[in-house]
Amino acid sequence: MGEQTHAAAVLTGSPDGSLPTGAPSGPGTRRSPAVALLLTAGVAALLLGTGFLGRSHAPALATWRTVLMAVVVQGVPFLLLGTVVSAAIGAFVPPDLFGRLLPRRQALAVPVAAAAGAVLPGCECASVPVAGSLMRRGVAPAAALAFLLAAPAINPVVLVSTAVAFPGRPEMVLARLTASLLTSVVMGWLWMRLGKEEWLRLPKAPDGLADDAGPWERFGRGLQHDFLHAGGFLVVGAMAAATFNVLVPPSVLQLFVDTPWLQVLALGVLAVLLAVCSEADAFVAASLTGFSPTARLAFLVVGPMVDLKLIALQSGAFGRSFAARFPAVTFLIAVLTSIAVGGVLL
Repeated sequence: MGEQTHAAAVLTGSPDGSLPTGAPSGPGTRRSPAVALLLTAGVAALLLGTGFLGRSHAPALATWRTVLMAVVVQGVPFLLLGTVVSAAIGAFVPPDLFGRLLPRRQALAVPVAAAAGAVLPGCECASVPVAGSLMRRGVAPAAALAFLLAAPAINPVVLVSTAVAFPGRPEMVLARLTASLLTSVVMGWLWMRLGKEEWLRLPKAPDGLADDAGPWERFGRGLQHDFLHAGGFLVVGAMAAATFNVLVPPSVLQLFVDTPWLQVLALGVLAVLLAVCSEADAFVAASLTGFSPTARLAFLVVGPMVDLKLIALQSGAFGRSFAARFPAVTFLIAVLTSIAVGGVLL
């Protein structure tokens, strides 16, 4: 019983295993899907309305609209995939399954969970709701966060797209796999050692379900809750990425080409701001021929772990305290890991 109480405290962020103070509850939680839906509907209306304005009066607005739609269209299918998986985990998977599959020691559970990210063929939009569902099912946050970072970077679809984008360069595929997996494991271990309970607001299960609700009812309610909630934050992140694309000219990147360490930093920041889907970012990286292989590796490693839409999704799922800390440290570790791995393999 002592161990169970301690586990509940770790997972919920409070001594008695209840929800932490900052966790959503009551009417506020029930309104969040409606707020997300309202936001998405408003942006959709803006897109339709600015289609005519952009063509006739404001070319920059038309570009903004195009980039916004591209990011959302890329992200929504994989966000839907992630929410389906998340809802299925909550409805059909026994609560103690992951506890039995993962090693009891968190130090070992982190790399196992990170390696398990290879089996989810999705992008970063899919990994957030799945990681949240894992936490709700009893997986330690450090392991779930390692999975969150690894899944969109090391799954087979991403690795194949990288091989296609860099033909005859298998070392780039290996470097991406190695650097991404290493970054996710290091971040899981760092959270295990340094993360504080009050920094992480655990995702709350959908409200309004009776205790005796059937699995399919739980699946449907969970899918609706997670998709509408995360969809609004995906749109917010996409709007930020589109704004960057419009306001910052490509020529700005040329200022960093002549300095090797600035190249790496510049493409790392670019990956955050562009918010390209992890299954398409290899083609963007391959087009950046003026930059070193290590700098392009940083673009590939940082993007699936830290970008504007992902930060927005994490803020909605895990709280602003989490989003203010975790992505920044992840960016630093990803850049340093890219430099180390690139120096050896590239």
